[in-house]
Amino acid sequence: MIGLIQRVTRAEVSSGSQVLGTIGPGLLALIGVQPDDARREADRLLERLLGYRIFADQQGRMNLSLRETRGGLLLVPQFTLAADTRRGNRPGFSTAAAPDQAQALFVYLLERARARHTPVATGEFGAHMQVTLVNDGPVTFWLEVRAQET
Repeated sequence: MIGLIQRVTRAEVSSGSQVLGTIGPGLLALIGVQPDDARREADRLLERLLGYRIFADQQGRMNLSLRETRGGLLLVPQFTLAADTRRGNRPGFSTAAAPDQAQALFVYLLERARARHTPVATGEFGAHMQVTLVNDGPVTFWLEVRAQET
């Protein structure tokens, strides 16, 4: 399971003219699901999202987590993160989970996140979305939890 995370001062996801989710300071997490992913990978990724220390402490060092700062978490499903880009000029998507599996794991991740943290906002699985953000830093990290690591 993949999480491309960005520390933001604000972020919003919309579809057409409808705003789906918005947060103030916190993390925007684009989520990609791979074929071997299961609930244990979603649980581990959530633990990393909430515990990853990328917010400034009193000395200005990245030493605080989202859990400690109580910032917002915006989860946005993005199957293109799992694309195979090793060859050619067109991505392949055989390395992404099937839509039913990916949606089930994304919903599971979202439900677990809402049970463990607030505020949590989300995009819409399968929708054409627009994401607006102000990246703070900029700070961006790629978190990946592989099935054999959990």
